[in-house]
Parts: sequence; structure tokens; C-alpha cells
Amino acid sequence: MQNKNGYLVISLDFELFWGVFDVRELNSYKSNINNVRSVIPRLIELANSYDIALTFATVGLLFNKNKTELIASCPNKKPAYKNSKFNPYEYIKNIGDSEEEDPYHYASSLIDTIKSAGNHEIGTHTFSHYYCNEDGQDVSEFEDDLLAAIQVAKKKGVSIKSIVFPRNQINEAYLEICAKHGIISYRGTENHWMFNTYNTHQLEKPFYKAFRILDTYANISGYNTNKLATLKNGIDMVNIPSSKFLRPYNKTLSFLEPLRISRIKKGLTYAAKNNELYHLWWHPHNFGEHIDKNFSILEDLFKHYSSLNTTYNYQSVSMTQLAEKIKA
Repeated sequence: MQNKNGYLVISLDFELFWGVFDVRELNSYKSNINNVRSVIPRLIELANSYDIALTFATVGLLFNKNKTELIASCPNKKPAYKNSKFNPYEYIKNIGDSEEEDPYHYASSLIDTIKSAGNHEIGTHTFSHYYCNEDGQDVSEFEDDLLAAIQVAKKKGVSIKSIVFPRNQINEAYLEICAKHGIISYRGTENHWMFNTYNTHQLEKPFYKAFRILDTYANISGYNTNKLATLKNGIDMVNIPSSKFLRPYNKTLSFLEPLRISRIKKGLTYAAKNNELYHLWWHPHNFGEHIDKNFSILEDLFKHYSSLNTTYNYQSVSMTQLAEKIKA
């Protein structure tokens, strides 16, 4: 692809409590999850004001309005994780009966809000927040999960074309399944050892975590921008790799905030000047605390994008929009 400008992609892992049920207690994180109800409309409004496209990679379980619908939409094959804490299907019995009663596990109305905005993409974060590299599960279970995600989205008139793998666990064999069912892009990881998601146990070691936090403020791994010509792989899918996770505002480390924001701005500028991709991502629930501060930081980044758009014709696109440009 001969491109004369660079691109900004923003993807959001939209999961509510399904994304953290295996690592948190609901009572300890209720406020963050509940505040997603105000974060998403505000996020859409802000993005629209700067003509920025968002890709909401959405857990399939969230599409349902009530528990009856949710259970009916579940796949026949379920992941046989060796570690039972990863199994969301055992957890379903503990959730409420509807979105009104339980705003932590249903998001049908929020999905309607995203869809009605028109200019943003709804992709998949798998049906059940599926972990592709954990022991016990297999490719046939993943395929059933993916089909369930596609089907539950279709009922809302949403066609799934992009995928973000939970915990960024990318399994090469599973990409063929995605391509088989019409998905044309996925979010890859940064090309650096500290982001290697193939070994999930290694990834969680304090040594690796410390380097990823340090990389938030100092340029250790590079800008992680990518030339568009390098993104298409051999199975007709487009890898749209992450450039940076937008960590939420941390009051304890607030004195380092200028370094964190400067690090992202420099990456955006590099991508714009060199006609490359910069892919920023986070979870809506990351903004569930210090909401105003997080949005102030985000608007600062959006203003920087707007300047780059004017100067370098730097453009914001969804994952699927970029994939279609590359495939064309």
C-alpha cells in the first residue's frame, strides 16, 4: 500500500466486569465498572468533537439484555481451562437477571449508544473474554466462542470485522479461525520482549511488569509505530499492533504525568511525520476513577492529534477502516 499519510487507531477493550472477574472482587471495583455508564457517552462526545474514530472491542456477553438471553446465546462448547478461575460460565449463576438490576455484566443499552453514534466501530473481544493461550482450552472451543460472539452481535445488526484478544493473548492457529469467519483485523502487541503475551506466566512476573510501567514514562521499547506495508500477514488478516496502552491517571505518580503524556505525543508525532500507524488502547473502566482528570489528559492528546491532522494530514480510522485500506 502506497500511503501519503499516517493513521491513528484507538481501540477500547469494552468488557465491564467480565474482563476482571478472575482477578478482582466486584465490591472492590464496583465504582469503576458502574462509571462506564457515563464514561462511554462522554468518550463518544469527545471523540466526535475531534473527528476521531473509536473501535469498541466488545465482549459478546454484554450484548444481552437479561439472563435468559445471555444463557441462550452461550456456545455449546465451553473452554476447558485447567485453571477454573478463568471459567466465566461458572460465574454466570452469580450475576443479576437484567441490565437494570446488574449494570456490571450487561451493556445492551451502551452498545445501542455506540451504534447510534454511527462513526465508531463495534468489534469483538470474544464472546466470553476467552483466553487463547491458557492451558486446557483448544481451537474448537475458541471457534464456538467466536461464532457465539458473531451471532449475538448480528442480532443487534452489528457485523463483526475486527478482534482484540483478551489479555492480548494471540494464538497464531486461532487467527485462521478468525479469517474463516470474516474477521479481517486484530490488534497485535508491541514488538518487544516485555510485551510477549505467548508466555502469560512470564508476562505477569514483577520484572516484566516493572519494565512495562517504566516504559510508560521513558522510551525503552521505542515509539512502536508501524509502516502500513508491514501489517498484512499470510492468512489475509491485518495485524494492527498496539503502540501504547493509555494507563489511567495515577494520583501517586502524578508528578510523572508530563513524561507519560509527552511519551505518547512524541509517538503520535513520529507516526504522523513518517506516514505510519500509532495504535492507542485502554479499557473504558480505566477511566472509572479520576474521570475528569483522565478526560482532561485525553482531550490534550486529541488536540495534539488535531494539530498533526492539520500539519501532516494524519488521520483517525477504526481498525476495520484501516484494514480495508491495507487490503485494497
